[in-house]
Amino acid sequence: MKKEYDLTNAKRGAVVTQKGKTRITIYIDNDILEEFRIRADSEGYGYQTMINDVLRQYIGEGEKMLNEKILRQVVREELERVSH
Repeated sequence: MKKEYDLTNAKRGAVVTQKGKTRITIYIDNDILEEFRIRADSEGYGYQTMINDVLRQYIGEGEKMLNEKILRQVVREELERVSH
C-alpha cells in the first residue's frame, strides 16, 4: 500500500438503481426470513421477490379482509336466504 493516494480526480462509484425499487433496511425475525429463503429456494427464485409478492397480495386483499362488520353481514344474508 502507498502511504498516500492522489484522489483529486477520483469519482464516487455509480450506485446501481433498479427502476421501481427502493433499498431499505428493516428487521425481520430470523425464523420468518429463513422460511422465506427456504420456500423461495424450493420454488427457484429470490426470497426478496417472494416477500414482495406476499406483501403485494396482502395489500390487494387488505380491503377485502374479513372483519366483524363483514362477517355479521354475511351471517345475516345467509340466515335470510335459509329462512325463505
